Amino acid sequence: MLDQGIKDQVKGVFQLLDGSYTFDVRYNPNRSDAQELIGFINDVADCSPLLSATFTEVADRDALEFSLLKEGVDTGVKFRGIPGGHEFTSLLLAVLNADGKGKNLPDSTIVRRIKGIQGKVTLQSFVSLSCTNCPDVVQTLNIFALLNPNITHEMVDGARFEDEVNSLHIQAVPTVYANGKVFHTGRGDLATLLRKMEDTFDCLYDDSCEPTVREFDVVVVGGGPAGSSAAIYSARKGLKVAIVAERMGGQVKETVGIENLISVPYTTGEKLAADLQKHIGEYAIEVFDQRTIDRVDLQGNVKKVYAIGGEVFESPALIIATGASWRKLNIPGETEYMGRGVAFCPHCDGPFYKGKDVAVIGGGNSGIEAAIDLAGICRKVTVVEFADTLKADEVLQKKVASLANVEVFTSSQTTEVIGNGSKMTALQVKDRTTGEEREIALDGVFVQIGLAANSASFAEHLDTNAMGEIKIDERCRTSVAGVYAAGDVTTVPYKQIVVAMGEGAKAALTAFDDRIRNNA
Repeated sequence: MLDQGIKDQVKGVFQLLDGSYTFDVRYNPNRSDAQELIGFINDVADCSPLLSATFTEVADRDALEFSLLKEGVDTGVKFRGIPGGHEFTSLLLAVLNADGKGKNLPDSTIVRRIKGIQGKVTLQSFVSLSCTNCPDVVQTLNIFALLNPNITHEMVDGARFEDEVNSLHIQAVPTVYANGKVFHTGRGDLATLLRKMEDTFDCLYDDSCEPTVREFDVVVVGGGPAGSSAAIYSARKGLKVAIVAERMGGQVKETVGIENLISVPYTTGEKLAADLQKHIGEYAIEVFDQRTIDRVDLQGNVKKVYAIGGEVFESPALIIATGASWRKLNIPGETEYMGRGVAFCPHCDGPFYKGKDVAVIGGGNSGIEAAIDLAGICRKVTVVEFADTLKADEVLQKKVASLANVEVFTSSQTTEVIGNGSKMTALQVKDRTTGEEREIALDGVFVQIGLAANSASFAEHLDTNAMGEIKIDERCRTSVAGVYAAGDVTTVPYKQIVVAMGEGAKAALTAFDDRIRNNA
């Protein structure tokens, strides 16, 4: 049941509705939670005269669901269970989005791509109401269903349908099925999920369509700390600036706690990302979010960036700030416990494990450096290396060997992250020599098998190193005139937020300086 305070807030949310909506409920009266669903739906429906509910008793013993109808027509959005917790927002947004409202609705280019997906697609997302990553996925898939009549989406509260979850061997949330097959697991944004849809199903996107050409003085590709900084510094010079990004905030949104951003004692990745967007909003910067780069043309004085969906961004100065992604183990439990035991940055997240037992996966320089760093604050550090020997520099190996609270295992394969549903509790490791498997009880694990620079769209046009990082000089210039790069996608040492911000500013100032000199 909703308390009066929440109902008053929901009434405010729905006061501008134009259409009429019905929650079409199907339930088995013998379920212990049937009356809970009925009360929940009635409370929500009472919040607007344009909302109503119908209730149908059915024989299916598991029935506890409702569909959203608009003017009596099924929207393709369905909820199985009672969407409370973090998913309550998903329910409210489903109604608003069906009414053409809500800040999360994509722009016309993204809408055209969604509508272009062909064939019947039945989506199911299994979620936990306490999961903070699930709502982004649920809300995105609801948008797909609302905009494309070929697509339906059903959110399933896994806690209320445990037998089904167990029969499907689901071990992480959210887990998304498309036409009965696993489609996606873990965190996901609209750009990622839409690209997966386009790669999996037929779509009517026509490359022969006349593209939409957008011209700017500076185009920044990437919306993380480096990209945001570059855009703001460029806009302050009075230039016409665009940000083209898959996800505003970038990788920083995956960071739970941030304590090393100078002058800010503590913040979170989500808040920092929101603060970056707020700062960007203070300037006349055009933001093109949820874009996926198809290809680029860096020849000539005008650089061109082609985004899937028929957009071309042109400018004489291009700043690449696409960041990097942590290489992942891709084992069961890794995604589920990301941010709840599974970490990637010892500098940012290490202090949260003070006095606890942790493991480091990877015996290269980054892994051994992480182990040495963590050994100073953690009770015990276990290093797990797949190869027969450590790959780190000899000086680092000698240092780690001298630490009494560090234990090293080589020829060891990490096979699973084990947890209790709310946090990680152990690591499953296989001895590659004997084949023996064992569990190591842990509070956290730091995956240090390297960063992968997000440079694929640019690698064939620019000089990169063996790791795929874009080579830059001390002023963030690349090997192509008029193209600059900043942050984790580059060869700059120390992949830190504060470093990326500085590099973004430097790239913008260099681009402006080159503009003045070239136009003199």
